[in-house]
Amino acid sequence: MKVGVFGLGSMGYGMASSLVRAGHEVFGADVNHEAVKRLHANGGSTTELGAAARELDAVVVVVLNSAQTEEVLFGKDGIVSKLSPGAVVTMCVTVAPEYARKAAERCSALGIHFLDAPISGGSVKAANGKLSIMASGTPEAFSRARPALDAMAEKVFELGDAAGAGSAIKAVNQMLAGTHIAAMAEAITFGITQGIDPETFLKVIPQCAGTSWMLENRAPHVAAGDYTPHSAIDIWPKDLGIVLDVARASKFSAPLTAAALQQFVAASGMGLGREDDAAVAKIYARNAGIELPGVKSGS
Repeated sequence: MKVGVFGLGSMGYGMASSLVRAGHEVFGADVNHEAVKRLHANGGSTTELGAAARELDAVVVVVLNSAQTEEVLFGKDGIVSKLSPGAVVTMCVTVAPEYARKAAERCSALGIHFLDAPISGGSVKAANGKLSIMASGTPEAFSRARPALDAMAEKVFELGDAAGAGSAIKAVNQMLAGTHIAAMAEAITFGITQGIDPETFLKVIPQCAGTSWMLENRAPHVAAGDYTPHSAIDIWPKDLGIVLDVARASKFSAPLTAAALQQFVAASGMGLGREDDAAVAKIYARNAGIELPGVKSGS
């Protein structure tokens, strides 16, 4: 297949690389030109994505939010109007289900298939083609996107024949993931106040009922004092904000999600937005007057 990938950040670059390894011709686009050059050096096509639009079989969108998605798909230089009928757009961005439904309708009006396909698994799984993709769309959209999905994902959950279902279950996942990261940060720093160092926390808690995937993945970052952004703090005000918007529209109370959101907002306001999301632990450490490994309590 000829596949265009919009967004070559930590997730998108790994997905593009997985497509290249699977033998697809991959065209990349990103505001960071160095990321595009890196893809060129690792087997991606050197043809500009927009120039190849008419030949593309599929477009994979891995940008930050619905505003960027809107610009990429339907903006002044949007890709959808340039695609040939029968191509498929695979939208992997965390958005509200209603946006996914409307985007599918607009693509369909132009003869373009659309797959609502949020992703989960982190940058390491993205680089290894081992993501989980929560997808919904028409059978034709799944059929057109299948070779790309197989290259990028270990698990593809088929959640129905209409866009919106994929984004809805991604909202559920993000509700849990965000609150679990905040809970990890609260627990590991609480442990420090009780004389339990992070290394001991990591030896014990992952073997007990209080563990979670996010705890086991993020707590080592705190213990190592390494906040290299595999998934940044600033992702969570957006994602948990979407969750709460959807909940509010459904008249559903989500107090734990709201509490977790405030911790990420505080971390972003403290200047930690581009650090790994495990850095939310620094908010708890600051408030408790304790030091984390490799971090002074006031920093």
